[in-house]
Amino acid sequence: MSGHGGAPKQLGTRVIQALALATIFGLLFGVTRYTPSLREELGTIPAVGFLLLAGTLLSELLEPFGLPHLSGYLLAGILGGPHVLHLVDHETVERLSPVNTISLSLIALAGGAELRTATLKKVARSLGWAMLTQSFIVLFVMGGVFFVLSGFIPFARELPVGARLAVSLLWGVLCITRSPSACLGILAQTRARGPVATFSLAFIMASDVVVIVLVATAMMIARPLLTPGAEFSLSDFKHLWNELIGSVAIGTTVGLALAAYLRLLGGRALLLILLAIGFALSPFLRYVHADPLLAFITAGFVVQNLTNQGPKLLHAVEQTGSVIFVVFFATAGAHLNVPLLKQTWQIALTLCAARALTTWVAARIGSRLADDPPTLRTWGFSSLVSQAGLALGLAVVISDAFPSIGHGFKSLAIAAVAINEMIGPILFKFALDRARETHREEAASRTSLVPPEPAH
Repeated sequence: MSGHGGAPKQLGTRVIQALALATIFGLLFGVTRYTPSLREELGTIPAVGFLLLAGTLLSELLEPFGLPHLSGYLLAGILGGPHVLHLVDHETVERLSPVNTISLSLIALAGGAELRTATLKKVARSLGWAMLTQSFIVLFVMGGVFFVLSGFIPFARELPVGARLAVSLLWGVLCITRSPSACLGILAQTRARGPVATFSLAFIMASDVVVIVLVATAMMIARPLLTPGAEFSLSDFKHLWNELIGSVAIGTTVGLALAAYLRLLGGRALLLILLAIGFALSPFLRYVHADPLLAFITAGFVVQNLTNQGPKLLHAVEQTGSVIFVVFFATAGAHLNVPLLKQTWQIALTLCAARALTTWVAARIGSRLADDPPTLRTWGFSSLVSQAGLALGLAVVISDAFPSIGHGFKSLAIAAVAINEMIGPILFKFALDRARETHREEAASRTSLVPPEPAH
């Protein structure tokens, strides 16, 4: 996907961008304050336009400070959202959910299309050890950290020991989720190629399956400890198996259909087709209890590796790459519950710091076992801090499954994800810059991510 890229902007350009940003915020602030009725009449399309323009301008202004564009998109959404300047109200933010769904579908589709079997084979050893260490070390260590801190967490402090162990396990599972959208967004901006970029993309896209399996296992163990009268049941694994098979089957079908369309019609009006698929298929996947992220990753993977139409698909998605990421992350910023973050930031920040440290330790252990090159040993953990939609989705699933701890668990999860969502992309871009994998020149398409260098 295309990033903003290009030559460094001159001071005059930055001044014009700052004035334009101030004008946009000022005009909308004045309109919504002096004619409040217009806020309800603005609707979804103007809100998307505002977030798109404000996010783009703010990301450009933050660029000289070395911050990723995603930070600008998030900040624009936070400032313009219902909790700060209230330029976009709660109802409009909720109406933006379908737009977010389409964006996430295209991001997952592009992520699957970026995964090539040749690259996966060359990083298989690194992926295997990283999956093992990141999944189990982070899960159990963070579960232990949560249990130790549970006496300071309002919704957990009064629970019996067994229930606190169950909640700790669920929190540990939540901590192993990553953000495919943040990873792809940073790679799109930086045009990064190299060991860190290749490993990050492959690991984060592949880890979705592992997360789904571990979530089902944790919920199965936690249910008799948290729900009176509930019994330990293996039926969850039957539902899990059906979900995985269904997601892969639907994704494979969509991928083959897209490849046939590309081959027969050469990709005419492909963007409209992709938008239609994202809009219509996501609700259907949820209705049949399939995982949309896994299905769209599978579709992109099939087009790239089982047909010769992968470059056409990537090019089509890349043409709208910047727009997709601006809308997705600006909307995520607008969704951010700032008052809730103020109430829980101390414990959330402690948990986030512990997660980042544990992730780093697990990455060092995995890299040493895999005999990774020095660059990957140093910076391989950097993309694993970000969290976004997947973590929030799992928090909602856990909240619905266990109403006794649901509200408190979801509130703390939202606060922690918000912190990781803001810090993670900055860390990943910093790591890519230090690893000298970023490319400032604009490219028409990232044809491949080069595999890691051989171990020395």
